[in-house]
Amino acid sequence: MEIQLLCVGKTDRSFWHDAVEEYEKRLRYFIKFSIIYITDVKSYKKTTSRKIKEDEAKLIFQKIKSEDVVILLDEKGKSFSSLDFSKEVEHYMVSGNKKIVFIIGGAFGFDDTIYEKFSKKMCLSTMTFSHQMVRLFFCEQLYRAFTIINNHPYHNN
Repeated sequence: MEIQLLCVGKTDRSFWHDAVEEYEKRLRYFIKFSIIYITDVKSYKKTTSRKIKEDEAKLIFQKIKSEDVVILLDEKGKSFSSLDFSKEVEHYMVSGNKKIVFIIGGAFGFDDTIYEKFSKKMCLSTMTFSHQMVRLFFCEQLYRAFTIINNHPYHNN
């Protein structure tokens, strides 16, 4: 199985990038993991948020295959404890799924076409964080999930 994190926009601060890269390396010990960055759509004075979301959706759809399990990281999604998230990841692993793609949208969220196509949503927090922080939080929680699954002492019960 493979897990991919699909993100709109790049990480522009080196300390966020370095931290995410550290968890990316740790995750590869357990699973094939990658982060794909989609260039964020440039906004101009008259560009509406709706148009930006539409353009980002087109770029997202280009990266998704029909057989991929897609989970949107979205404030309207289901919240998990770390233990429950590890059980969810383990469930996908034993279900024979080849690839799970988690998606972090752009600054304006997801276009309606994304919500219509992909119904699975997960909420990391009801608080608002920068997308760069969310990338790090997600990677840490995914790493934590794999340490729980593998009885590694990283997660203290």
